[in-house]
Amino acid sequence: MTSLEEVLRAEAPRVLSALVRRYGDFDACEDAVQEALLAASTQWPQDGVPDSPRSWLITVASRRRIEVLRSEAARVRRESLAGEVAPDSVSSVDDSLTLLMLCCHPELTTQSQVALTLRAVGGLTTGEIARAFLVPEATIGQRISRAKAKLQNARFALPPADELPARLTAVLHVLYLIFNEGYTASSGDSLHRAELSTEAIRLTRQLFDQLPFEGEVAGLLALMLLTDARRPARTTPEGHLVPLPDQDRSQWDSAAIAEGTDLITTTLATAPVGPYQLQAAIAAVHDEAAEADATDWPQILMLYELLESTAPGPMVTLNRIVAVAMVHGPPAGLALLDDVDPALTDHHRLAAVRAHLLELAGDLVAARAAYLQASDLTQSTPEQHYLQSRAAALQS
Repeated sequence: MTSLEEVLRAEAPRVLSALVRRYGDFDACEDAVQEALLAASTQWPQDGVPDSPRSWLITVASRRRIEVLRSEAARVRRESLAGEVAPDSVSSVDDSLTLLMLCCHPELTTQSQVALTLRAVGGLTTGEIARAFLVPEATIGQRISRAKAKLQNARFALPPADELPARLTAVLHVLYLIFNEGYTASSGDSLHRAELSTEAIRLTRQLFDQLPFEGEVAGLLALMLLTDARRPARTTPEGHLVPLPDQDRSQWDSAAIAEGTDLITTTLATAPVGPYQLQAAIAAVHDEAAEADATDWPQILMLYELLESTAPGPMVTLNRIVAVAMVHGPPAGLALLDDVDPALTDHHRLAAVRAHLLELAGDLVAARAAYLQASDLTQSTPEQHYLQSRAAALQS
């Protein structure tokens, strides 16, 4: 059964889209939507969820926005907007993609585009976005505030076709981060936030429909499908994390794997190669292995080396080091860990990779300490439990 939080998270970007289209002023409309969401979280548990949650939220948010308009100086001109929005007048058009493109407006920096879209379309908190970027929360908050101010008078409409490529890099990065937060939540009691990964896939499909010959759009969609296919096997019935080598691969979504594999195979043969296509190819190699021991690690290492030369980054480097260890042995991987980007110093992934490689190398005391360090650094409860269980298993 869908929870109240899931309903509100799913409807929030659509409600915001409706208000921005009707009233303009992104910042003020977002404030009105937040008030409507707060009202819903208070009233719906007592009165029940309305038949049309979106209509209810748009009506309440519109009333809040109108109240602000009425209090402003140009009362006569703005009172023409004061008619209430009846549920049956709510547009059936889904403007989520339009909102996505607005958040990636060319007047914004790429960093601001990504942060604002994650906030407005993905529904992530500033803290979650900060963890995705490995920067302080206050920095993200400032980016979002400046971005909303710049969009105050922006036109709410899809850009012309010839302007779409200019926004594509930021849009793809945004969708990638939204998907990642849904596939592995950065905090909380659940490993997954399926509503986010599902929304990212839906929006990426829309983008692919508009740009079917854009290789990186196809690559990102393939990556999402090939990765999300493993989600049913990533947790036990109790919600505990199951690492990739231990997963029951019969639970993987074979239809999603087939679609993603076909998509990336076609794209690699017909479009210039980009980072999302390379990541999709890596995911396909993992998914093609009937069991963990059959994984083609030399091919994965080759793909990571190509990815690092194309789109270098600390996480790409860390993943390449894991592939090095799987091909050339744990000591080879451990020797490379001390030279990773300092931005990863306090990230749990670095400690977790170190722990795993130490365990494979037979240094169980050091591995246990690294697992505990990783547990202390992550804010995800399932990851904490998994890392603590690995440490406990190494207790002498």
